[in-house]
Amino acid sequence: MSRVNENWERLVRATVRREQLRQSGPGHGRTPSGIAGSVPDSLQRTTNINAILQAADEIQDEDPNVARILCEQAYSMAQNLDPNSDGRGVLQFKTGLMSVIKQKLAKKDGAQIDRNRDIERLWEFYQQYKRRHKVDDIQKEEQKWRESGAVSANLGELGFRFSEMRKVFATLRAVVEVMEYLSKEAAPDGVGRLIMEELRRIKKSDATLSGELASYNIVPLEAPSLTNAIVFFPEVQGAISAVKYTEQFPQLPDNFEIPGQRDMDMFDLLEYVFGFQKDNVRNQRENVILIVANAQSQLGIPVEADPKIDEKVITEVFLKVLDNYIKWCRYLRIRLVWNKLEAINWDRKLFLVSLYFCIWGEAANVRFLPECICYIFHHMARELDAILDHGKASPAASCVGKNQSVSFLENIICPIYGTIFAEAERNNNGKAAHSKWRNYDDFNEYFWSPSCFELGWPFKEDSSFLRKPPKKGKRTGKSTFVEHRTFLHLYRSFHRLWIFLVVMFQALTIIAFSNEKINLDTFKKLLSVGPTFAVMNFIESFLDVLLMFGAYSTARGMAISRIVIRFFWTGVSSAFAIYVYLKLLEERNTNNNSFYFRLYILVLGVYAGIRIVFALLTKLPACHKLSAMSDQSFFQFFKWIYQERYFVGRGLVEKTTDYLRYLVYWLVIFACKFTFAYFLQIKPLVVPTRIIMDSVFLQYSWHDFISKNNNNVLTIVSLWSPVVAIYLMDIHIWYTLLSAIVGGVMGARARLGEIRSIEMVHKRFESFPEAFVKNLVSPQTKRIHTDRQLSETSQDNNKAYAALFSPFWNEIIKSLREEDYVSNREMDLLSMPSNTGSLRLVQWPLFLLCSKILLAIDLALDCQDRQEDLWARICRDEYMAYAVQECYYSIEKILYSLVDGEGRLWVERIYREINNSIMEGSLVITLSLKKLPVVLSRFTALTGLLIRNETPELSKGAAKAMYDLYEVVTHDLLSSDLREQLDTWNILARARNEGRLFSRVEWPRDPEIKEQVKRLHLLLTVKESAANIPKNLEARRRLEFFTNSLFMDMPPAKPVSEMMPFCVFTPYYSETVLYSSSDLRFENEDGISTLFYLQKIYPDEWENFLERIGRGDSGDNDIQEGSSDALELRFWASYRGQTLARTVRGMMYYRRALMLQSYLERRAPGGVDGHSQTNSLTSQGFELSREARAQADLKFTYVVSCQIYGQQKLRKAPEATDIGLLLRRNEALRVAFIHVEEIAGDDGKVSKEFYSKLVKADAHGKDQEIYSVKLPGDPKLGEGKPENQNHAIIFTRGEAVQTIDMNQDNYLEEAMKVRNLLEEFHGKHGLRPPTILGVREHVFTGSVSSLAWFMSNQETSFVTLGQRVLAKPLKVRMHYGHPDIFDRIFHITRGGISKASRVINISEDIYAGFNSTLRQGNITHHEYIQVGKGRDVGLNQIALFEGKVAGGNGEQVLSRDVYRIGQLFDFFRMLSFYFTTVGYYVCTMMTVLTVYIFLYGRAYLAFSGLDEGISTRAKLMGNTALDAALNAQFFVQIGIFTAVPMIMGFILELGLLKAVFSFITMQLQFCSVFFTFSLGTRTHYFGRTILHGGAKYRATGRGFVVRHIKFAENYRLYSRSHFVKALEVALLLIVYLAYGYSSGSTTSFILLSLSSWFLVISWLFAPYIFNPSGFEWQKTVEDFDDWTSWLLYKGGVGVKGDDSWESWWDEEQIHIQTLRGRILETILSLRFFLFQYGIVYKLHLTGKDTSLAIYGFSWIVLVGIVMIFKVFTFSPKKSTNFQLMLRFFQGVTALVLVAALCLVVRLTELSVPDLFASVLAFIATGWAVLCLAITWRRVVWSLGLWESVKEFARMYDAGMGIIIFAPVAILSWFPFVSTFQSRILFNQAFSRGLEISLILAGNKANVEPSAF
Repeated sequence: MSRVNENWERLVRATVRREQLRQSGPGHGRTPSGIAGSVPDSLQRTTNINAILQAADEIQDEDPNVARILCEQAYSMAQNLDPNSDGRGVLQFKTGLMSVIKQKLAKKDGAQIDRNRDIERLWEFYQQYKRRHKVDDIQKEEQKWRESGAVSANLGELGFRFSEMRKVFATLRAVVEVMEYLSKEAAPDGVGRLIMEELRRIKKSDATLSGELASYNIVPLEAPSLTNAIVFFPEVQGAISAVKYTEQFPQLPDNFEIPGQRDMDMFDLLEYVFGFQKDNVRNQRENVILIVANAQSQLGIPVEADPKIDEKVITEVFLKVLDNYIKWCRYLRIRLVWNKLEAINWDRKLFLVSLYFCIWGEAANVRFLPECICYIFHHMARELDAILDHGKASPAASCVGKNQSVSFLENIICPIYGTIFAEAERNNNGKAAHSKWRNYDDFNEYFWSPSCFELGWPFKEDSSFLRKPPKKGKRTGKSTFVEHRTFLHLYRSFHRLWIFLVVMFQALTIIAFSNEKINLDTFKKLLSVGPTFAVMNFIESFLDVLLMFGAYSTARGMAISRIVIRFFWTGVSSAFAIYVYLKLLEERNTNNNSFYFRLYILVLGVYAGIRIVFALLTKLPACHKLSAMSDQSFFQFFKWIYQERYFVGRGLVEKTTDYLRYLVYWLVIFACKFTFAYFLQIKPLVVPTRIIMDSVFLQYSWHDFISKNNNNVLTIVSLWSPVVAIYLMDIHIWYTLLSAIVGGVMGARARLGEIRSIEMVHKRFESFPEAFVKNLVSPQTKRIHTDRQLSETSQDNNKAYAALFSPFWNEIIKSLREEDYVSNREMDLLSMPSNTGSLRLVQWPLFLLCSKILLAIDLALDCQDRQEDLWARICRDEYMAYAVQECYYSIEKILYSLVDGEGRLWVERIYREINNSIMEGSLVITLSLKKLPVVLSRFTALTGLLIRNETPELSKGAAKAMYDLYEVVTHDLLSSDLREQLDTWNILARARNEGRLFSRVEWPRDPEIKEQVKRLHLLLTVKESAANIPKNLEARRRLEFFTNSLFMDMPPAKPVSEMMPFCVFTPYYSETVLYSSSDLRFENEDGISTLFYLQKIYPDEWENFLERIGRGDSGDNDIQEGSSDALELRFWASYRGQTLARTVRGMMYYRRALMLQSYLERRAPGGVDGHSQTNSLTSQGFELSREARAQADLKFTYVVSCQIYGQQKLRKAPEATDIGLLLRRNEALRVAFIHVEEIAGDDGKVSKEFYSKLVKADAHGKDQEIYSVKLPGDPKLGEGKPENQNHAIIFTRGEAVQTIDMNQDNYLEEAMKVRNLLEEFHGKHGLRPPTILGVREHVFTGSVSSLAWFMSNQETSFVTLGQRVLAKPLKVRMHYGHPDIFDRIFHITRGGISKASRVINISEDIYAGFNSTLRQGNITHHEYIQVGKGRDVGLNQIALFEGKVAGGNGEQVLSRDVYRIGQLFDFFRMLSFYFTTVGYYVCTMMTVLTVYIFLYGRAYLAFSGLDEGISTRAKLMGNTALDAALNAQFFVQIGIFTAVPMIMGFILELGLLKAVFSFITMQLQFCSVFFTFSLGTRTHYFGRTILHGGAKYRATGRGFVVRHIKFAENYRLYSRSHFVKALEVALLLIVYLAYGYSSGSTTSFILLSLSSWFLVISWLFAPYIFNPSGFEWQKTVEDFDDWTSWLLYKGGVGVKGDDSWESWWDEEQIHIQTLRGRILETILSLRFFLFQYGIVYKLHLTGKDTSLAIYGFSWIVLVGIVMIFKVFTFSPKKSTNFQLMLRFFQGVTALVLVAALCLVVRLTELSVPDLFASVLAFIATGWAVLCLAITWRRVVWSLGLWESVKEFARMYDAGMGIIIFAPVAILSWFPFVSTFQSRILFNQAFSRGLEISLILAGNKANVEPSAF
């Protein structure tokens, strides 16, 4: 046993040492915590064991005995809390803690320990500790600071003291708590009495101790805090006062405890009455206080001594928070809780707001049901109203449980959650049909009907809403919509589009077939569009009836009535229209009277008029208000029939001007589309169609069933089908072209791309300060710092602007240096002087002035002109003039400060003479300009000494240098007469003779002079031009965009104190947080580590990093693991990947920017601003300013929702450690996570409890729990990401929330513009204020490879130009992901920032846009600010990402949101919405289907034998139309139209030449292959999702992709999505080339071959073209071995698809689950039988025989081949003798087969080409049979044929693999192919210095070893 204990103690010590080593190091404020980091969560919830152990670690070295006492007390607390160690990890923790205690006892060297004196030792230590750390002095300073608002200590010392204070108070708190425990057992008359007195004193008066130690989020409400000045801001004090409890409120029980030192407030009453959780109440108390305080600050900061909140503010908050509730009540026509707004006072309003937030904060998954929350609030508010009218508070009846406990969670939320949970279980993890279970929307829409009040209050357990579905049997009815999986949703949702296209096609076709004669007869034909319109409307009504199946039992009666009425109405009207029109045709044929014609015109006119009137009244903005105000029941009835009325989707109209904009936009598109369609698609097919229909003697070469006796109808279909397909999708082409033009024009008008190079930055830098001050500096800062400086002269104004601009610019440059984008030298050159000194002219950064002095001297040396001419030549370069002036005045000032007495008189005399000469224009006479280089050399020698630290030797050297300068200036530079005057000047001569002249130099000590000396030295010595400064391309891009944005339109910035508060919100699961040292040094199969890869991609940034850490010469060889440099290295690498660390750093720039802006605004805690403070414009120490930090925290919070952080901590995952490190480095960072706790019941069963927790870093760097809100159960009922966001959204703050993904980045210069962006919420952007602000993104992963560049350009085009057009003029921009900024209050009261229903909301982000739009929101887009974003960089990553998005769009087709938007938008806005969401993927799919339709049509003509006959009769055969169709298809296929907006964006932001060069480069890098391949990816996943479902989140990985992908891995991923389809197209092409007719010169044949073969090659070989080392011979050999092993490996239970073909094959069939899916797959598989049916009649053997017997005989042959195959593959395992006999039989069969085949060829007409043709036919038929067998797997299995099917499938996959692998292997023989591929794939990386040839060759010898 002792051996075990020893081993355990050794393990504990090793763990402690390892943890200390891993987490130590300067820069992140980490103190080793030992066992403290292992406290189980079950022990932390109710005790401070963690804090006590941390304090023990902190004082271990100071007093080990006291540390031992603390540890023993921690053990006792753990033992008392869980004596049986039932909790998870408790036993291990207690064992480890006991080992630590034993170690501490062992250090006593066996000495006895008297535990009776522990309390005395602890008391003595407590007293000494307080004295040592001057706690009493700190409290006095706090009191002084509170009274005066001034900070006495300097900033550096203060910042250090703040962090030290927190540690001191944390330790004191732990000691006090242990003393309190021990004092209970101490004698009351000794130390115990002293301790009790101290405890009483602390609780009463020691605010500092309690305030610093109380856990709080932003505002320390429980107790004041010295280190947090936020509670002293007037608006915060006013908000706290507003929620205080007053005497008029009901009296709470005497035993109701108020924690901390705060006063009782409204939330205490809510907690007592409704049983809200304490932490929920604490959370929402802070939330409401911050909302009210910030609303007050925007209206005006209180200035009175006792700040009060304006009643207008409370009313504004009240109306905004309860806006959705008010609309809900009005929609249901029920009374609000209050009668009139004026009738309730402000405290009732605050009560209702607080109640709503408490309900919302504890609602958990019910937050996705906003109207359910309205229902709950409605009843609870009535209860609260009744309680407030009583004198004494009592618990609300609705929240009192059966055991009389008061709990809102248990009695209100849990019943609803239980029902939602039961329904979620029915979805079978997303595999069940949507129609079989209720999702979040179904539950929420229950409350859109007055019948929701049948639920009762308290809830009736037997209500239909709470009825849990049976596990089997009848399903629960849906609400108002059923998401049936069918393509018919596309027609139902957008029927107006399809009706319009069909009617227009019909009309254009009638005109074309009427020979373009518009007469009465043609007009009557055109009237046929009426029946077409009526029938298509009837189809839509029929689909309404059909697709509502599953909701009839539970849907509202009115909704069902409308569907039935519309069904019968459209049915009758369509029947009537058809009948009348047929009668009209009879009249036309018999030439009778025109009664029916007149009747038809009358009915059609009346119907059209009614439709137009209702369309105008419901869709046209100007008429919408009129229709909304009408109360006529007759009118409302017809309006209701015309358009369904939902709670959402009402009033979806825009301003008339906006409407006219997108109306004109679409009219232009229609004009282009229908002109193209008529002249190039429809009209050219008229003549060929007539000829084909009139050709009655065409000879068919096969047995025809349909076409021969029906005017060759199938031939006409094959001719028209591709044209119709293109007709249906080419509207997207015209949309793309026009959007590129409009987007480009709008971007140019917005001044995008004005500054597109670093040269332009140089040229326009002079205008930056004024533009910056105008847009980004608040009026308060301008008032404080420029009132005394602005004057009438432009130079003084420029000086003032530069002074305001410089601190911000310098912080930007500093951030670039911290990020290693610039070097130290570049930072010096880019930095701008403060411009606050006495020098009157503007001092510009040195990179603008470098070498200008030397050039000016050259001009002076060559000067033969007058002074004016010389100055004019200098002024041609404005920065040269600035340099000369600054040099002149700076030298004067520096010299004046260096010398005194006679020396100063000499300086004054020299400058006086030179100034007089300048005024007289005689400078060239006064000075000998030829001597300027000598003067310059003497002065630089002087400044070179002065920039160093003073020493006696340097002082002597400086004096000598000064005298040398005097000699040169006096005797060489000045003219002879001046020289004589100075030489004879008595004062100077006397001093010179006595040796006093310049004998002593006053070393520069004034900061301004020191800055000028350093700057002047650089100005005079930097000889090379700084035109390429900065060198780093990313630094250039950022500076270019930032400076360009200064001239763009943006709202003016408000002071930080008055800006809108906001929060950044990032969901995180388990992605990379921070690269570990092992990650960086791990070498892939080519011997390349991630670090080496980054060093080669970012060589300049690597050098800058080494310079920053002081290892410029040594490199990374001696960076030891565990050192601070190793940690910095990890961060450097992580900041270049897509990591959480990069995202957190970027988002925390918001806080840094706000602190800087607030610091320069000089706000004091107790007033509006700090006019009394200094006017100095310096940013030094702004990060340590207490006021600036508090102001930034008041306006900005950052919450990262790390869903499984608790589990990661439990299993000691490295991600948990790294997240903890981020918390320690960023004090404002908050991490929310879901904590799972296992609770053992009395019956032994273990149940789980779920908590939503928020933590921050405490004084010791450990996690400090702020809030812990219990959840009703597992929060993950839907999609993971939105559920992750939902649980943590309660911890967000502010009025806006920016959603940021964990692969994003931000920049300090962009963070400075966030104030401007938030003001857009108050701007005019249409009828409604914005609810979502769209933000531009920059994709920072574009430089990794050509693929990453393609993806980057494509993404950039969409997030800039594309969204620019969507927002304006189209008004259909949605939320496409991050980094949009949401109106937080609007969205959290309407369901949140995403939707979470399983599978249907897989693309959760865009539903936030749908929801916002449907609920009368407004979404805008702004491009003067940008956020960085990472994208996928490898082909497989990109394919998975596009598959995820395409699958998500497939689910959107089925969703109710898309249906309602498609129905409720006006026609033109609906078009915009369709073609920019699901319509894009429909058009993508149509592009691919066009190829199939065309090729199958051509195959039909070739097989039937009509190809040649028709081509000779109708010579053109409609080639014009086909050429137009195929041209459009081909250009879409290769991505030309995708590239048009991209090219326009290039032109706008890079310039024409760069745009052309970029486009050509992309083409040379095979971008067309990539776009064609992506087309297939999107088509496959979109189509499969709608047919079968299966959309899911696909983890793409966000790492650096440089590894070679195995052939088998590519085959698994792309086999069904690309390879099979490509081989099918290839088979069609071969068939057509073999049997089709061609004149040999037609363009369509060439185009057909080009586009289709290009598609085949792209789909087959793109994965290998874009695969690193894809054509390297050794890799190819290894790939083949790996592929064959995978193909032949048997599957089994637990074997993954990555390891076995059989397992993979089974996984590929999972999507076929339903009968409907099987029927559709069967129908689709029948197309493969066409090949055998067609080829068998083309064989020489069959001649011209067209009987069906021929086809039947071919099946007999096929069955025979299958039997022969079975003979050869049969392998029994029983008898060796039988195997010998079988092999003999197989050999004989083979010989007979060969002989028979030779005889058949010889004796019959069967030819060798016929054999190959038969093989093609049987391959296609075999694949069809295989597909059918897979589809009907159960049937085949029951017949015992499944194993045979599996072997046939393996053979097919083997054959496909060989077809693909053979070209790859052949090309791999040639080394130049691999080199060429590397150049194409990594060209961008080459331009950045990537030595890819080394990487792909795996030359380890050249890889630098790393020892870190």
